[in-house]
Amino acid sequence: MTAKKQSGGKMAGGIISLVIVAVILVALNIIAGNLRIRKDMTEEKLYSLSDGTKTILRDLESDITLKLFFNSGTPEMPILFKDFAQRLEDLLEEYCLESNGKLTLEKYDPQPDSDDEETAQSYGIPGQPMGMVGPAIYMGLVAVSGDVEASIPFIDPRGENLVEYHITRLINRLEHPEKPEIGIMSTLPVLGSSMPNFMMPQGQISQKPWTSFQELKTEADLLDIPLDTKLIDGELAALILVHPKGLSQQTLLAIDQYVLDGGKLLVLLDPFAITEIENSPTMTLGQPPSPSDLPGLLSAWNVNYNPGMLAADQAAATRVNAGGGRVQENAMWMLFRSENINREDILTAELETVMQPFAGTFDVLERDGATVTPLITTSEESCKVSAATAQFGPDMLRREFKRGGVGLHTAVRISGKFKTAFPSGIEVTEETAGSGEEEAEPKTETIMPRLTEGESTVVLIGDTDMFADRFCVRPLNFLGFQGYEPINDNLSLLVNIVDQLAGSSALIGIRSRGKVERPFKKVLAMEQKARIEWQSREMELQSKLQETRQQLNDLQAKKDPNQKLILSQEQREAIATFRKQEAETSKKLKAVRKSLRREIDQLGLILKVLNIAAVPLLVGLAGIAYGVYRKTAK
Repeated sequence: MTAKKQSGGKMAGGIISLVIVAVILVALNIIAGNLRIRKDMTEEKLYSLSDGTKTILRDLESDITLKLFFNSGTPEMPILFKDFAQRLEDLLEEYCLESNGKLTLEKYDPQPDSDDEETAQSYGIPGQPMGMVGPAIYMGLVAVSGDVEASIPFIDPRGENLVEYHITRLINRLEHPEKPEIGIMSTLPVLGSSMPNFMMPQGQISQKPWTSFQELKTEADLLDIPLDTKLIDGELAALILVHPKGLSQQTLLAIDQYVLDGGKLLVLLDPFAITEIENSPTMTLGQPPSPSDLPGLLSAWNVNYNPGMLAADQAAATRVNAGGGRVQENAMWMLFRSENINREDILTAELETVMQPFAGTFDVLERDGATVTPLITTSEESCKVSAATAQFGPDMLRREFKRGGVGLHTAVRISGKFKTAFPSGIEVTEETAGSGEEEAEPKTETIMPRLTEGESTVVLIGDTDMFADRFCVRPLNFLGFQGYEPINDNLSLLVNIVDQLAGSSALIGIRSRGKVERPFKKVLAMEQKARIEWQSREMELQSKLQETRQQLNDLQAKKDPNQKLILSQEQREAIATFRKQEAETSKKLKAVRKSLRREIDQLGLILKVLNIAAVPLLVGLAGIAYGVYRKTAK
């Protein structure tokens, strides 16, 4: 009986202990669930708020309510959307924690015919149809502060790397609803235009604004300023010159005085603008576009810029369609990566890839009172080539290319003191109306600058095409929602610059964070090494070909006029020698290709082994080691 009591007591004690452990586990889960202790171990800090976002949240003065609309209760909802919605919700919770109580998150599940669906529609959040008969998908965000509201109608899961930027911009727009005014002077239709078309009944073709400049409209009011303007409003937050050329002295003086008065300036120059060819109905096929320039102003700013020369970088060469199903690497069509981008400057620190086709270069001389900051620089495997070379393609470039051994700046920023480019003024001639029989006489007037020096910031970029749609974005049609997807960081660069010039510097650090593209730098270096070797061998082959042709021409000139169609023994031997040399050189070129391919394949095999086998092997070894340790410990 006593044994039974003891056994029953032990069982009861065991049950009580289990209950206590269960209670402790539940309590720990509840406590842990309310603690937000997280460590972001990703290199790009994909799950952390950027410093720019934190700055804006800490400076919030108004209470803002964030309303997230996602119909999570829909049974047919794809797991892709559910996972993304959870990550989005976690991100918004981070916003609320960082805002010190200024942000509040509300979640809505807009099921069909529900009050939440009616609320979503009242805020302009549309449901995107899922298939022909499937339910609609709601994935929108609204920010409300008092009577002011702003929204993101649909958040595309494929653009997750831009989500933080869009949310922070939404909050900043609500906190600062006023938009800065930015002037646009352009010879290209960046804001859209209508061109005459005599082949169509309506007589006009409407051109859509560039997506990059449409994006600027969400941050600022863009004012189209005539190219012949004689005065620029000093109240403009910034001025953007796009492909300026043929500007009058009065217009150049107006730009000069705007800068000296403290106005911020972005200049997009281009020695070979592809977009101009595509948008000009009067430009004939094969006719090169005229380069843009700012004569007088650049020299006054100590900038050396040759509008007839552009950069070519073998290390940044891009594979482009050469026609006829062929793909060629074009060193004038440059794709820059992190090593070419200034990682120390807030404008470009977050950028990963920037494309610049046929870009000009700047050599800015240091001077007292001014700070010169290179933003994008080519590699040492680059040189300057004439703009005419761009017309004849990569084949002509390979014959003219000579490694410069130094980096060339394709984008720079100059900050500090500037002096006028017109210290002696400009002469303006105007026709005056004559009286009676007297003829009109021209009247010459000297216009002196109002300011001779001042402080400002000027950003110079040697390309305009990089901000045209086909060089920076691709269109998206996702569940009926029209949008775009950046293909590089060109658009981010433009908005970063305008944000900084117009004063919204806190947003700059948010863009392009967490880029997915992570190129294999070792593979790229191997390809570059082989490319240089390939180019030298190819030039050698071309030289031998030219030499042999010259020998054939010399032999042909020595022949009897009556035997022009008959090959002599010397000619046959020369042709045979050339063909032998050509075959040997081609074999060597193929060997270079095979060697490169073999090295890349070996590297790929090593990476696969490390990714697939190494981790399980390490886990297994750790388990064996632990087992041996336990056995020896006993």
